[in-house]
Amino acid sequence: MRLSQLIRDNADELAKLESRNVGKPIRDSRDEVALAANCFEYYAGATNKIGGQTIPGAAPGVLMTFREPVGVCGIIVPWNFPIAITAWKSSPALAMGNTVVLKPAEQTPMTALRLAELALEAGMPEGVFTVLTGPGSVAGEAILTHPLVRKLAFTGSTEIGRRVMELGARDIKRVSLELGGKSANLIFDDCDFDRAVASAVSSSLGNAGQDCCARSRILVQRSIHDRFVQALTDAFEKVIVGDPLADATEMGPLVTRSHRERVMSYIDAGRAEGATLAAGGKAREGAGTYLDPTVFVDVKPEMKIAREEIFGPVVAVMPFDSEEDGVRMANDSIYGLSGSIWTRDGSRALRVARAFETGNISINSGSSVHLEAPFGGVKQSGIGRELGLAALDAYTEWKTVYIDVS
Repeated sequence: MRLSQLIRDNADELAKLESRNVGKPIRDSRDEVALAANCFEYYAGATNKIGGQTIPGAAPGVLMTFREPVGVCGIIVPWNFPIAITAWKSSPALAMGNTVVLKPAEQTPMTALRLAELALEAGMPEGVFTVLTGPGSVAGEAILTHPLVRKLAFTGSTEIGRRVMELGARDIKRVSLELGGKSANLIFDDCDFDRAVASAVSSSLGNAGQDCCARSRILVQRSIHDRFVQALTDAFEKVIVGDPLADATEMGPLVTRSHRERVMSYIDAGRAEGATLAAGGKAREGAGTYLDPTVFVDVKPEMKIAREEIFGPVVAVMPFDSEEDGVRMANDSIYGLSGSIWTRDGSRALRVARAFETGNISINSGSSVHLEAPFGGVKQSGIGRELGLAALDAYTEWKTVYIDVS
């Protein structure tokens, strides 16, 4: 609880660190620092409310269960939401009595290091919350292979997630993975049109599209497709791209120059495969790794830009006809992390939500993360759940005790 308050007391400093480190708009960084504080507060409240059970059994005696700490938890977080993901992994681990060894991404270590200082200031014993910086191939693999680490929690690419599983399997470590995504934004012709357009912008360009929940596949019912594309491209061209520390900025630069080059390679691939560039597609000259918000149309489901995670401000718009057609296209992906459904028909919304192969789905909304509810993916978007009380299962072991009274 003291750490939560210290995060709030130092919110301005932490938000500026995050924006300077990642390049995200300062208003987004403020929200993510607030989420970090809320995480520690939420799980602090769980420490004296989570326990075992007494269970009726067939044998003559008493069956009891206890929830015990796993032990040392190795936590590896990505560069796109450093302080938020650090908090939502480490706070339930600590609340359940574990120790944490945290490795931030090598591009964005600053808020993790400051958080460790605040943890000591809050009175957390030395060695309970440890931050280890360095490249994944050195510091990360040391955590993954250390025999004292019993639990691994990783957020990052699906490719690296496979490596985490491989190394964790050597010691049968408990593993939870939150990996890549290619989320679908399924927009029916009875939607609230203006809200659907505004959400399509924010849910795909938040953090410059460097978000595994980004709704980068925009599936629009054919009867409103052309109108929607025009409104979307107009909105993309009005997005304020600039200095992350300016309050008016809506989208900042990409995290590194090499990452921008990677995103540009996808834009080149989209053109080469025959998709039409309706907006953006250019890297901005001068200081900063800026890239114009980009819209592709005439996209086929088999194209690279429709199948692979670009992790940048690039969307692919595709038409669909029927409800069944839209669901089939939404599910045609190796990923299943998040997504949205836009319709005024309540029955359709529930039908489609149940048919959608994804871990998180929003109806008439572009949000994905709610502190109080489980968050995670299906298929190659990962295993396990973060957030909510469900996250506590990942950081505790069940112990069953039987007392024979015969």
